[in-house]
Amino acid sequence: MRFIEVVGLKGSELKRPSELSGGMKQRVGIARALSIEPKMLLMDEPFSALDALTRGTLQDEVRRICLETGQTVFMITHDVDEAIYLADRIVLMTNGPQAVVAEIVDNPLPRERRRLDIHKQPDFYAVRNHLIDFLVERSKTFKGNLPPGYDHRTPPVVRPAGIPPLRMAQTVPA
Repeated sequence: MRFIEVVGLKGSELKRPSELSGGMKQRVGIARALSIEPKMLLMDEPFSALDALTRGTLQDEVRRICLETGQTVFMITHDVDEAIYLADRIVLMTNGPQAVVAEIVDNPLPRERRRLDIHKQPDFYAVRNHLIDFLVERSKTFKGNLPPGYDHRTPPVVRPAGIPPLRMAQTVPA
């Protein structure tokens, strides 16, 4: 019952599936997945069939659950804004049946994000423009001719232009 409460369905435990809304059914699916306590949770377009209000509510719920439980989630989405809001790292893939990871974008936005003001974050549009540029333009470079030095086994981890590079943790000698 812990996970029913985590997804906000306390009091609905005895309802039949036909009595649940689409959003409630999605929450049940998330609770079921979390109940086995996986090391990683795969969510394939989990919000695509929902109306905008329910989608936003469930995105907020998944974000809250991940922050509270430390759950790692690998989410497949075609929604750029959803990826920016929910992800710490965004994996860009090429198109087609022989898709490969093109690059991994480090999301520089703070982990504590609010839907209402995420677009006010200084780096939001730099990340968004980088992702859109890949989808519209740069993904074409992967059709036939791979960029020089590209190795699909070690795709580059990048930060969008204008955003300072990652600071690597310094090791302290023992």
